[in-house]
Amino acid sequence: MNRNSPRISFIGFGEAGQAIAAGLREDGLERIAAWDILFPHADGAKLKAAGEKQGIRLAGSAAEAVRDADIVIAAVTAASSLEAAQAAAPHLNGAPYYLDINSVSPGRKQATAKLLGDNARYVDVAVVAAIHPRRHKTPMLLAGPHAPAAAALLGELGMATTIAGDTIGAAAGIKMIRSVMIKGIEALSFECFIAASRAGVLEEVTASLKNNYAGIDWAKMSEYNVERMASHGARRAAEMEESAATLRELGIDPLMVEATVSRQREMGVIGKDERVREAIDKGREALLKAVSEAKATR
Repeated sequence: MNRNSPRISFIGFGEAGQAIAAGLREDGLERIAAWDILFPHADGAKLKAAGEKQGIRLAGSAAEAVRDADIVIAAVTAASSLEAAQAAAPHLNGAPYYLDINSVSPGRKQATAKLLGDNARYVDVAVVAAIHPRRHKTPMLLAGPHAPAAAALLGELGMATTIAGDTIGAAAGIKMIRSVMIKGIEALSFECFIAASRAGVLEEVTASLKNNYAGIDWAKMSEYNVERMASHGARRAAEMEESAATLRELGIDPLMVEATVSRQREMGVIGKDERVREAIDKGREALLKAVSEAKATR
């Protein structure tokens, strides 16, 4: 492996995969391949177009994508993380680093590492900030016995990593527990500000929240949170199911998390409504109005 120009393959080429790949390409990395299970279908047209625009080699299968890779970055939906590893495992040559950036529980990461065995140098990775605008430079936590070596290699590629521990699942635990708050606040934002909008007291509620949390721009935050749910609710619901699994692994009944799953899943459906999609870039009031109308007519 050429440490300055490793061969990188993405399994899963959604928002995270595209963002990381684009950043690496702009920094001069040339040998990047990608595979997504949507590529053969109509829903995959946008993903393939993004890859072609970036100059990524689009593979025809997981096997083709990972063959001869030095680093495999698994960036699929939470529910598909084990299946992605199963598809890749027989075709990994030379024990490449397998960076599992999927938002799943520590138990799921440990199961994935066991599945891959000696076929790969598995690294538990947690992305702990929004993937945009920093893309491949977004802060990431790494864990597992291969984390230090992987961190050194990724550092040469301009990536920002921190070692969370030498045990697989240490990074995932931080991410999944953190998500209880992050995505829970999103769900609360939905309920609070949709109610305020319907009651005609949106500005009053927003102003009153500053009395308790003066450092937060609630108008901006509420718009961002509702947009994120509308655009990615289904994926966020799946991730929160993994947060629920994490809490159960710790002996905690995930009451609030399960409610967040329901809200995120609901918004994943509402977010597909044409009225909502048209309002995404028209400001908070327009977005809340469209979401409220879409919800009322479901």
